[in-house]
Amino acid sequence: MRVSFLVYGVLYVVLEMVGYQLDQVGWAHVSALDVATAVTDALLTVAIAAAVVLALHLGLERWRRSMADWHERAAVDGEVWDGTPDPSSWRRAPITVTAERVEEPPKRSWRGNPYAYGGHRYPKDAGTLL
Repeated sequence: MRVSFLVYGVLYVVLEMVGYQLDQVGWAHVSALDVATAVTDALLTVAIAAAVVLALHLGLERWRRSMADWHERAAVDGEVWDGTPDPSSWRRAPITVTAERVEEPPKRSWRGNPYAYGGHRYPKDAGTLL
């Protein structure tokens, strides 16, 4: 029953808008083009209003579902993290540094063109400055 009232209300608004636009033209000079323009403008207004209402409704439904999911996840997380968390369970082990001797890289006799970007730009050090 609410849908029928809504349809009657929309039709009433459309007819009022058409009547207002035809009244602006003047009832003595109304042509078919004026009627078509008035009906088109009224239906465009109703379509835009319906799109805005539908977008708001869908946005509210999506927000409501996301809040329900969020509350559900918060409840599950609350059950899991009731106690104090142990940091050793989620931290990685510290990196150990060894003091091993590293051999020098072998010296090359030809180092490439020092003016080219493809070769090493610092001839005294084979690219270790980068």
